[in-house]
Amino acid sequence: MPSFMRRPRLGPTVTRWLVPGLHVKRWVGLTMLGIACVGLGISYALREFYLHARLPAFTYGLTLQFLPRWVRALLFAAVGLTALSLGLVRLGRSLLSPFVPGGDKTLIERLYDFRRLGKGPRVVAIGGGTGLSTLLRGLKRHTGNITALVTVADDGGSSGRLRDEYQVLPPGDFRQCLTALADVEPLMTELFQYRFTEGSLRGHSFGNLFITAMGAITGDFERALRESGRVLAVRGQIVPSTLQNVTLCAVAGEELLVGESSVPTARGPIGRVFLVPERPPLNPEAELALVNAEMVIIGPGSLFTSILPNLLVDGMVEALRRSPAIKVYVCNVATQPGETTGFQLHDHLEVLEQHVGMGLFDYVVANSNFGVRLPPSAQEAGVRRVSCDLRAVQARGNSTRYILADVVNARLSSHHDPDKLARILMTRVWGQ
Repeated sequence: MPSFMRRPRLGPTVTRWLVPGLHVKRWVGLTMLGIACVGLGISYALREFYLHARLPAFTYGLTLQFLPRWVRALLFAAVGLTALSLGLVRLGRSLLSPFVPGGDKTLIERLYDFRRLGKGPRVVAIGGGTGLSTLLRGLKRHTGNITALVTVADDGGSSGRLRDEYQVLPPGDFRQCLTALADVEPLMTELFQYRFTEGSLRGHSFGNLFITAMGAITGDFERALRESGRVLAVRGQIVPSTLQNVTLCAVAGEELLVGESSVPTARGPIGRVFLVPERPPLNPEAELALVNAEMVIIGPGSLFTSILPNLLVDGMVEALRRSPAIKVYVCNVATQPGETTGFQLHDHLEVLEQHVGMGLFDYVVANSNFGVRLPPSAQEAGVRRVSCDLRAVQARGNSTRYILADVVNARLSSHHDPDKLARILMTRVWGQ
């Protein structure tokens, strides 16, 4: 297991400040050295005073002179260290508590998490929708160096309406990533996810409106995301894969589908997808994140409407191939009617290769737990578990490593479990 994932057992509140990696001990030591020097100076002055002054008899017992000097030294040192430790802890809590986000964690636990997560790998996660937010929710417990590259092709629901009315990038997927990476009170994340059910705002979520308003105030969508991230105290950053307003199109037989929301309505298998305008430029901030990444994770998420819209951005695949990072593809645990009906693992990989070429991934993570049944409602809608045909996978004959593991969410079995997925990525991919 990587060293950054090993969490030392935190003891009592005072001794917690001595846990390695907090960058606290050096300053505590310097403080104690200063106090010792001051105490030494006072002791010299007192010695001179005792030698020349006449003191009343009661000072003999008050100053514990009936005890040996070494006993008095140990006693005063113990009292001093206890008072110093308690004072430092209380002082730090009093000074910093107004600036620490709410929650049930103490100041020292938050400081330790901050230092530990700062040592985690630099991870770039590419996708959109529920799949990307699920991944981020698990990753943020292992590293604070996360960059989410999010598709801007969403044109349905609240995002589509705001996109059409205000000519902004669709905020819906960005909102989900913000709340997934948030480190604030649950009430704040619930506020961002709140969706109006009546009136002229019906169908809009508060988070979408907030991001749109922030974009109007700052005049820059990327800055709006950064400022929104500060409000939610997100761990990491969220970046659009391209800053150009794009439309996702798909070809299914003789049928041309225009718009991301229309792709799942295809009456036959989807042959290919493309962006209009073609070759939208890669966001420079996204390219920089890829170049500096140590691990790039693509998926989980809708194959044609969340993953491919990012990979089709001009320069994205080239930047991925140039990046020294480990590249991982996380396959969905269930099919999506209209997009991947009847797909197995090798079908997902073939579609990706048809659009972006071969040899892009170092690892592929797929589900191995088929014991958890899909909900009856999902089965009635045509959702099936994505299986793995080992013969078809092995016949591909490339150097990609395949990791089969239990990554299913027991409560929502058509989705990944955030903690299971993050643990597999950190131990079996990054930890190797």
